[in-house]
Amino acid sequence: MILGVGLDVVDVAAFREQLELPGTAFGRAFTARERREAAGVNVAERLAARWGAKEAFIKAWSAALKGRPPVLGEVAWHEIEVVTDAWHRPGLALHADVAEAFANSVGQARIHVSLSHDGPVAQAIVVLESEAAADGAAGAGPGMKRTIPD
Repeated sequence: MILGVGLDVVDVAAFREQLELPGTAFGRAFTARERREAAGVNVAERLAARWGAKEAFIKAWSAALKGRPPVLGEVAWHEIEVVTDAWHRPGLALHADVAEAFANSVGQARIHVSLSHDGPVAQAIVVLESEAAADGAAGAGPGMKRTIPD
């Protein structure tokens, strides 16, 4: 069963400008691994897509909690980490307070992520699926689980 869906679109040029500002909050939003995986060509586009995934996750989580109050005050963005597997497929790793609050509010869920960036736009979509429903779905294997608590 789908618990929530989140979509975020990021203007890459505006994101790049904010990323380059001294003392920007984006300096704390990304983990060392995220910065390493985005290094090389198109760094702003890659980080913008990862930022979009973090925002999309919050939107999907919020949709899963419809009718209930939010469970976090301020989000520590680095606790929502975009990770990739050996084939560069994206997923999310949740850490610390975010992982605990998510597990307490939603339970076990699979987090599906897709990232894209083309020209001036980066985007991400996150789908939260109840693990009970996912376990019975064809093709849903253990490698699809992306919730990784500390």
